[in-house]
Amino acid sequence: MPIRVYNTLTQAKEPLQTVVPGKVGMYVCGPTVYSKSHIGHMVGPVIFDTIKRFLAHSGYEVTWVVNITDVDDKLIVQANAEGTTVKELAGRVTEDYLACLDALGVTGIDHMPRATEHIDGIIGITRGLIDKGYAYPAGGDVYFDVSKAAEYGKLSHRNPEELQSGSRVEPTEKKKHPGDFALWKGSKPGEPSWESPWGPGRPGWHIECSAMSMELLGEHFDIHGGGLDLVFPHHENEVVQSECFSGKPFASYWLHNGLLTNKGRKISKSDPDTVVLMADLLGQYQPDTLRALLLSSHYRRPIDFSPGRLDEVERGLRAFSSLFDRFERLSGRSFYDLDSPPSREAGDRLASGDLPPEVADHRSRFLESMDDDFNTGGALGELFELVRALNRFADSEQLESKKGDANALAPWISGMTVLRELSLLLGLFLRPPAASGADSGGLTGPLIELFIELRAQARKDRNFALADQIRDRLAALGVKLEDRPDGTGWKLEG
Repeated sequence: MPIRVYNTLTQAKEPLQTVVPGKVGMYVCGPTVYSKSHIGHMVGPVIFDTIKRFLAHSGYEVTWVVNITDVDDKLIVQANAEGTTVKELAGRVTEDYLACLDALGVTGIDHMPRATEHIDGIIGITRGLIDKGYAYPAGGDVYFDVSKAAEYGKLSHRNPEELQSGSRVEPTEKKKHPGDFALWKGSKPGEPSWESPWGPGRPGWHIECSAMSMELLGEHFDIHGGGLDLVFPHHENEVVQSECFSGKPFASYWLHNGLLTNKGRKISKSDPDTVVLMADLLGQYQPDTLRALLLSSHYRRPIDFSPGRLDEVERGLRAFSSLFDRFERLSGRSFYDLDSPPSREAGDRLASGDLPPEVADHRSRFLESMDDDFNTGGALGELFELVRALNRFADSEQLESKKGDANALAPWISGMTVLRELSLLLGLFLRPPAASGADSGGLTGPLIELFIELRAQARKDRNFALADQIRDRLAALGVKLEDRPDGTGWKLEG
């Protein structure tokens, strides 16, 4: 089954056919770095990191670009409020953003250009649009003339009059038409500026992405991504200025992820009641919990964020940690050290071998979900089914009594390797979880082991009432004991 993607431009699913066979160029709009990252900033990076993982596993050579907007009106206002420079503020906030990406396993970004590094390219495109009659200088500014572009509105599927109605339009007497947008802004005293043919100034928002994407991926590339809220004005303006400049198609496929909502409202810096900083969340939840939440539905759908939803996801993921513990106990190896098949083809070969029942079927359905417009929600559901199938096999084959038996464990280990392959495609379980804040100092485990020893002694002394009381009190605290042939184990439950 070929990979199919939903294209905002055509409003239909289409087979993925790349500009250069076997290669994918992908550009995703990054943040304007004027304040610390919140959970909403992680939606796009996590989704497109997963898309890159899947495309690379499927045999594509992927180049992924995420930009940083490090000069903008919001940066100027915030820097003035903090009594610092735009450069210092942008650098500090960018570091926070990068740390959050690293924590959530977003490792696939190949280039992260800053707008201020591409001023020459921005000026060159602006000059070219003026020369072609699509833009005009006006008192130190330069504007794109939307009336000259016949296809303006094709991405958002509305005519120019509808686009201007209710949209964020910057009023100025310098414009010929209300919907014209700035390619270059003349600088005010004290603002960052660069020399240009139209006087000192700085780039407009939309032209930055055109310059950076075309410089790194070419004038025509494969995938342009971003949040649904960027379709207009940002992406609409981006596509029209780029195609008017080059005379070529800009991006073949436009992929837009749904937005994260809190209390029924989009998470936005302009709505302080909805913002939850990543730094705070990472102190309360494991990164896998946060990443799994963002992948729990189809990427084009909105994602409901709440502490209750995060707690629900965290409880669900305990099925994986319990299976990983079981694997290490029976095989003497860590799940995190399993060698994953390096490609989809290698995974197919593994899946055609000796596996527990259902494992190959769950893998096929996982891949089918991802082939069908990167349906991470469906794929994640198959991971949970795979955990159940692997546990059922271990129970039916009585593997607890065959610890260390290489022949008996071989099919199960192959099944666990399939789980490793698929979980890595979602960017989950990249590394063992760190101790949580509730377990600082690693005290929880030793305390539970102490209670297990006391219970074992009570049973030995035939004090079954005390043994049952210890078991029941631990269960009330969310600790489930598991009596096995080789002793008693435990796991945390919600």
